[in-house]
Amino acid sequence: MVYRAFFDAVFSSMDPEKAHERGFAAIKAGRFATKVALRKTHAPRTVMGIEFPNAFGLAAGFDKNARAVPGLLALGFGHVEIGTVTARPQPGNPKPRLFRLVEDKAIVNRMGFNNDGAAAVAARLHRLRQKSGRDAVIGVNIGKNKATEAADAIADYVESARLLAPYASYLVVNVSSPNTPGLRDLQAVDELRPLLAAVKDVCDRSHGGRVPLVVKIAPDLADADVDAVADLAIELGLDGISATNTTIARPDELLTPRTTIEAAGAGGLSGPVLADRSTEVLVRLKARVGNRLAIISVGGVTAPEDVRARLDAGADLVQGYTGFIYEGPLWPSRLAAASKPA
Repeated sequence: MVYRAFFDAVFSSMDPEKAHERGFAAIKAGRFATKVALRKTHAPRTVMGIEFPNAFGLAAGFDKNARAVPGLLALGFGHVEIGTVTARPQPGNPKPRLFRLVEDKAIVNRMGFNNDGAAAVAARLHRLRQKSGRDAVIGVNIGKNKATEAADAIADYVESARLLAPYASYLVVNVSSPNTPGLRDLQAVDELRPLLAAVKDVCDRSHGGRVPLVVKIAPDLADADVDAVADLAIELGLDGISATNTTIARPDELLTPRTTIEAAGAGGLSGPVLADRSTEVLVRLKARVGNRLAIISVGGVTAPEDVRARLDAGADLVQGYTGFIYEGPLWPSRLAAASKPA
């Protein structure tokens, strides 16, 4: 409640990206860690051969450049997925590119993979692993550069995987962000097969040992396409599927006035409104793959009961992001506590 009052009084009137930068700096500095240390949850589970301290983690997008991993883990997240990282640095899309739909506790973003590039992030992760991050569970989410043509996308992903896999607990191929032109076209199985095969080869031969590989899909995929990606993941021997990314839809049930939604413009929508479709995709994937692949459920996870519901529906891990923005630094430990076995 204290954080919500602070959000309403301060952050709600601040440019969303500036507010994110302020909050991020405080987390990086560890200002919240001592306040939540006693609430950290340890309910370990092994997924993809990795021991996770608990089943709830931070989705990609919050820490694109691996600058605040220790501070984030100290809040209670069982793992942190950094990125999306691209082969070369890029500034992302023009500002403004982040918008709040406060009535829906939702966000529209068209950040466009703004990041320091794979080489810089790899160097940062190397330093982190050398110091105190040997056992930290860090997923690394990779995508293609905006300027890279679709025909050259594989080379982009392979280069990022080569640089980052040695420091990743697991690697995620992001082909589902709506903010990079042509990226979602890579979800088509004929395009996806050679891409995943090439990245998997890098992960299998990583000099730090084999790295589990996950593909992240969009909620906007038709059910038949969800099935096709699931079948491909099994065929290629992937370790998991992350479902789902943000949506390009603007559902009728949104409470925010349409004028505000339209003013925000294009981009990926995240928040509680994604919960139903994300859960539908989870249930469909579980029925399709059984226990042959791990499923990371993300999208619309806001409350502790959401975590429990996703795990009960077959998720192996659960992630959130938008709820963190609206609920504050005590939120991770509350949701992590919900991942304990009943």
